[in-house]
Amino acid sequence: MAAVSLTSPYFTNLTSQFHFASTRGDFRVRKNCVLGSGYLVKRNISGGRRLGYLGNGIKCFDGDGGDKEEGKLNSSEKTDRELGASADLKKEEQPPASVSYREPIFRSFQMDSIKLMELLGPEKVDPADVKLIKEKLFGYSTFWVTKEDQFGELGEGILFLGNLRGKREDVFSKLQRQLVEVTGNKYNLFMVEEPDSDELDPRGGPHVSFGLLRKEVSEPGPTSLWQYVIAILLFVVTIGSCVELGIASQLKSLPPDVVRYFTDPNATEPPDMELLVPFVESALPLAYGVLGIQVFHEFGHFLVAFSKKVKLGIPFLIPNISLGSFGAITQFKSILPDKKTMVDIAVAGPLAGSALSFSMFLVGLLLSSNPNAAGDLVQVPSLLFQGSLLLGLISRSFLGSTVMHAATVAVHPLLIAGWCGLTTSAFNMLPVGCLDGGRAMQGTFGKSALTGFGLTTYALLGLGVLGGPLSLPWGLYILICQRTPEKSCLDDVSEVGTWRKVAISVAFFLVVLTLVPLWDELAEELGIGLVTTF
Repeated sequence: MAAVSLTSPYFTNLTSQFHFASTRGDFRVRKNCVLGSGYLVKRNISGGRRLGYLGNGIKCFDGDGGDKEEGKLNSSEKTDRELGASADLKKEEQPPASVSYREPIFRSFQMDSIKLMELLGPEKVDPADVKLIKEKLFGYSTFWVTKEDQFGELGEGILFLGNLRGKREDVFSKLQRQLVEVTGNKYNLFMVEEPDSDELDPRGGPHVSFGLLRKEVSEPGPTSLWQYVIAILLFVVTIGSCVELGIASQLKSLPPDVVRYFTDPNATEPPDMELLVPFVESALPLAYGVLGIQVFHEFGHFLVAFSKKVKLGIPFLIPNISLGSFGAITQFKSILPDKKTMVDIAVAGPLAGSALSFSMFLVGLLLSSNPNAAGDLVQVPSLLFQGSLLLGLISRSFLGSTVMHAATVAVHPLLIAGWCGLTTSAFNMLPVGCLDGGRAMQGTFGKSALTGFGLTTYALLGLGVLGGPLSLPWGLYILICQRTPEKSCLDDVSEVGTWRKVAISVAFFLVVLTLVPLWDELAEELGIGLVTTF
């Protein structure tokens, strides 16, 4: 028997070949042996297959991997036959031993991976509960189940497909009550549009399906301690950014001694810091106004959510030096019952913030044209009014072309606060991701519409059509923090009504008018700012 050296130190699948000369004939028998996980497999290439036990406790299989035991081979008899055959054995080139990971090791790794995913993944629905729900809930009078499929992001739930046997809202309400009676407070039942179904239901609307998920999987988790810490830190930083915005608006009122100290290289004596106190105090009204608008925005969310019995998480304010704040990230901490609730809560914040902002903006315009308030006015670049088509036109109608057609314009701080608040509210009402506008679009017109309008919004932001110089930072903020759409409501099929659709459409139209800047030709024709042409 030819000697074979095994080059691998690992106990895996080792393949080797042995050549024997038959003692009963002049033909050769070549046997392939594979050692894998302690098992030896032998195949006769030019003869029949022989199966049995080789050695002590080593099990043999046929060439197809089947476990077909036929007996044991006597160890001493095997040795005599091999020694007799070695005299006529001709030397042939032997291929090196090779390692194969195809069968036992790969399958073991595959099974371990599946088990690990099941352990780390969300808990799935109990099959016994699925059977019970099909028997007790679904039937001829509610929903006739014809098929089951996976439901949820990782397939942790069950999707029941079939035919609706009654009015959609009545059936869903009945199923919700029966689910609590049958399983207790264990599962959530979702009514969703049937996937990959373009046909309409005979009773009107799309075909519906029902998804079942465990409560601990489908419901948002509570706010953790580190989230409270981050929210507090962001609130402090946002206060700083609002104060910085107020200071930036008052730079022209800096005391001369302070300006000389920072601009004259020969000035060695520092100015009296008490001179800065009036300067900082003059910057606080604008900071208070911008921060107050954002607080009022969040108050609108929480007020409507409380009336709808929906829990909201702590707001994460996002600081920005240009607007004072980019708004806040406010998460839902309970499942929304229907799309009407989603739309109402989403719109409540921008509506409250815009109402207060527009009030400040109008009061600021009136005070800017009042000679008695001249001492409170601050100089801002006229380019500010070219940043918004809607707000620029309103400002021009109040202040006149003579005042607006200049390099700088004297305005009241309330006008700046209102302008920043309206711009922030408009940004947050863009129909993308889980912004307020994204939630409103998803609840009113569906996820497909949100996807289409979201891609359009990204394109317009990338081209600078919306928001001007703020389009790039705002787009990056959405991509990092707010790009994911909101989760489905329990009733994710029922419509929100005609008047909500009209109101949301008007709101999106006003958002576009607010964020689209004035182009040079129109600004020159209206006398807003000094347009330089080359």
